[in-house]
Amino acid sequence: MSWVSWLLLLSGVFLNAAAQLLLKAGTRTIGEFAFTLDNLWPVGWKLATEPHILGGLTCYVVSVVAWIMVLSRVEVSLAYPMVSFGYIVTAVASWLLFGEALTVTRIAGILVIMFGVFLITRN
Repeated sequence: MSWVSWLLLLSGVFLNAAAQLLLKAGTRTIGEFAFTLDNLWPVGWKLATEPHILGGLTCYVVSVVAWIMVLSRVEVSLAYPMVSFGYIVTAVASWLLFGEALTVTRIAGILVIMFGVFLITRN
């Protein structure tokens, strides 16, 4: 895989992780909610105008563009497993930013997934 492909792939992974973190920050700002017919418009408006959520959605759009560029260069069976590197980024960042639990079990699960990616991507 070329360095450009790696750069695009890692950009997509980090943008996707950033999107998750921004969406979480946005929902923390808004608070817990449920969609019903009565609150569809007010809750929808809150979501549509919350800056973190808008930033997260923007990250998703840019990550899709990066992903399409990756797929034009790399086999999907090689590229897609690499997306799981986002698990590490998201787990560590959510621990640092939101104080979410990063337990031994979660770390072990992430390591198992990473080992699986290693096996899949070996030549």
